[in-house]
Amino acid sequence: MSRTIIDTAGKEPVQEREHETEPIGNRSVCPECAGRIRDDDQHGERVCTDCGLVADADELDRGPEWRSFEGDDRRRVGAPVTSRHHDKGLSTTIGWQETDAYGNELSSQKRRQLRRLRTWNQRFTATDSRERNLKQALGELERMASALGLSEPCRETAAVIYRQAVDEGLLPGRSIEAMTTASLYIAARQHGTPRTPATVESVSRIDNAAIQRAYRYLSRELELEIAPTDPMQHLRPFASALEVSDEATHLAQDILEAAKDDEIHIGKSPAGLAASAIYAAARLTNEHVTQETVDERTGVSEFTVRNRYQELLDVYGERGDR
Repeated sequence: MSRTIIDTAGKEPVQEREHETEPIGNRSVCPECAGRIRDDDQHGERVCTDCGLVADADELDRGPEWRSFEGDDRRRVGAPVTSRHHDKGLSTTIGWQETDAYGNELSSQKRRQLRRLRTWNQRFTATDSRERNLKQALGELERMASALGLSEPCRETAAVIYRQAVDEGLLPGRSIEAMTTASLYIAARQHGTPRTPATVESVSRIDNAAIQRAYRYLSRELELEIAPTDPMQHLRPFASALEVSDEATHLAQDILEAAKDDEIHIGKSPAGLAASAIYAAARLTNEHVTQETVDERTGVSEFTVRNRYQELLDVYGERGDR
């Protein structure tokens, strides 16, 4: 590259050769030897591969800022705020693994140090009685929800209901187990995935009478809107538990629709109607399902099935005769 300059003495214009360099915008070429510039991420520099010239120093790391270091997880953010943890998931948790990032076992001194850190971390995350209450209750809620196979949104709703009870001062005089179980029972109904009282009782540490008392107390004091359970919501889970065929499941659905059309479901247990409809459908399709099996797998008593299934068959038969 050259440029023309005028001599001040009036002589002919002369050509002056400039130092040949690459444009400033071309940052991949060395300005000294025209070699290739590479990025040294470890030192934060840009270095020529031929002459070793450091073109830039203190470079910003513009690579991906992964926040998770487990497997192929490439999320750019941390865990969302959730009501399912007493601190809403904002505190730091020290893992129980006694290995470093490369899987190597830690020395005995490091292991002792980590154990002390875990102990103090647990103490500092629950500093008052309210935090300790929430920590115990939400842990119990998570255990029962996992045993019942409830969804993540349902668990979140149950945690919100329990927190509302704490904020309203409804816990004094009530057991934590009763209030957490009732919160979970309410949340399951609100999300359209109800569980029978017997099923909930099987995973809880208290009996059904205490659960029902807490349920009525919470729904009344918090003014919760809980729609009556549709028997159809119990049909698929019960059919799966009893391992009946698709034909029997569809027939049980028709039986329940006939019962709802005649309004005989009003004032009766939705779970009892669903279990009785499946038992009736199994009899019509010649499948071997006993009342004792229904009792064991659905929590609906033999007495309820025996009293309901014939009534359902009568209504279904009358519908077919029309």
